Amino acid sequence: MWQMMDLLYGHKKQMVTREEALPGRDRYPYALAREHLVLGTDMLGPDSPTDPRPWPAGAEEIILAGGCFWGIERIAWQIPGVHTTSSGYAGGFTPHPTYEEVFSARTGHTEAVRVIYTGGDDTLRALLTEFWEQHDPTTANRQGNDVGTEYRSAVYWTTPAQGEIVRDSAARYQEALTEAGRGTITTELSPLAEAGNGVYYTAEPEHQQYLARNPYGYCNHGFNGVACSIGA
Repeated sequence: MWQMMDLLYGHKKQMVTREEALPGRDRYPYALAREHLVLGTDMLGPDSPTDPRPWPAGAEEIILAGGCFWGIERIAWQIPGVHTTSSGYAGGFTPHPTYEEVFSARTGHTEAVRVIYTGGDDTLRALLTEFWEQHDPTTANRQGNDVGTEYRSAVYWTTPAQGEIVRDSAARYQEALTEAGRGTITTELSPLAEAGNGVYYTAEPEHQQYLARNPYGYCNHGFNGVACSIGA
């Protein structure tokens, strides 16, 4: 099956250059959903183009990508300390892309989830534990039958302290993968500001909390067979 998907979509595994990326636009071409369907919290916060609102005191932001954003978002919103989540696009070059454009692999974006959390390093480590365990970080530009740069694994942090924890967790998880006879982590690790054009774009309303509205909808995430112990 993977061979067939590579035959059909293998061209999408080549990262587009900034010069070749679709031109995009200067604003969202769709209205943004605001209230989180599961948590009841504000998804847009101070980045809202129409009604900026502050995050809770002490809140931090990190971007996680590990294949289809529907599954990654569901994993994240269940973790204690997570204030809100949203599905979106990050790491690419096209400003304000649409889902169809991202799916074409011509924007450079990955399907991503923005997580706003409180609880500091403890919450971040809980997020990273689930992130590493619930997808395969060793398959470049694919998750299962989903093939393309938009499905690549990535973590984009927003503070240097987060970056240290992320890199340490990747190194520790690589040790576990190696011991289990698995492959090498291909996850893109970068500050958000240095990933593509440095901007996270919120996806269309129909993609927000998709698996809460469609509990039997498509999801290829689950325990990958290697436990993650990233320490304190």
